[in-house]
Amino acid sequence: MVLKSIRHYQQCGGSIKHFATSCNFIPTCSDYTYQAIERFGLIKGMKLVLERIHRCDEPDCVVIRDEPIPEKQIELKIKTK
Repeated sequence: MVLKSIRHYQQCGGSIKHFATSCNFIPTCSDYTYQAIERFGLIKGMKLVLERIHRCDEPDCVVIRDEPIPEKQIELKIKTK
């Protein structure tokens, strides 16, 4: 269900349409989310996604960062404010 929702979001315009901004990463955040959940499952995949979103600090950044899905799950410590 979650993966299907991600594909629907992408097909309906993704970040450009819904947030008026383009993704700062390759793969895009929605592709990264899809791949992370598919590879590691919902809980571990979302930990990776949240960590990545925390690194997204410049909307429409000129330099696009290439950041593929890790080959294996790594220990992540998500920072909370």
